[in-house]
Amino acid sequence: MKTPKILFQLSLVICIIFLVINCNRQKPLKTVTVPFKADCTGEYIYFGPDTLPEPKCTGSLSLWRAVVDAKGTGEPMGNFTVHFDFCGDSLSNYGNLYAHIIDEKRDTLFLNSSGRVLDGRLDEHPAFVTSYWRDTIRFAGGTGRYKGATGIAVTDDYNSSEDPNSHHHWTGTIALVKGRK
Repeated sequence: MKTPKILFQLSLVICIIFLVINCNRQKPLKTVTVPFKADCTGEYIYFGPDTLPEPKCTGSLSLWRAVVDAKGTGEPMGNFTVHFDFCGDSLSNYGNLYAHIIDEKRDTLFLNSSGRVLDGRLDEHPAFVTSYWRDTIRFAGGTGRYKGATGIAVTDDYNSSEDPNSHHHWTGTIALVKGRK
C-alpha cells in the first residue's frame, strides 16, 4: 500500500516542479510607447524603370523604381542603416515600399509608407531643397526588440540641389513589446 502513495506524492511533486518552471518562463508581456526620432541621409542606389533582376513595380505605380540606402542616428535605435525599395508613377506618387531599419544591435524594424514627392520646398525648408515629402511611416514589427512593434512617424524629407542624396527627418512614437526573453 505504501508504493501507490509514494508514486502519487512523487507525481504531485513533479507536477508542481513543471508548473513552477512554466510560470517562470511565461513572463507577462507589456507594451511600452516611447518617442521615435530619426535623421538620416540616403544614397540613391538606383532610380529608373523597373528593369532590375527582381521586378516589383506593378499597376499604377510601375513607371519608375527607386532603391535608397541611408545611414543615420535616432531614438530608440542609436546608429542605424535604412534600406528603401519603392515604386512610383508619373505624378510622383510612390508606394509598393519595402523598407527596414537595422539598428546598432542588428535588430530590424520594418516600415510601411506611401505618399507623393512634391516639387519645390516649404517656407521652413532650407533654400537648397528641390523637392519634399511629408508622409506617414507605419512600423510593422521586426526582429529582436522590434518584434511586434507598432506606431507611426511623420516624415519631413527632401532632396537637395547641394548633393545627390535624400534627407530624412522622422518624428513619432513606437510601441515596443517588453518582457520577451
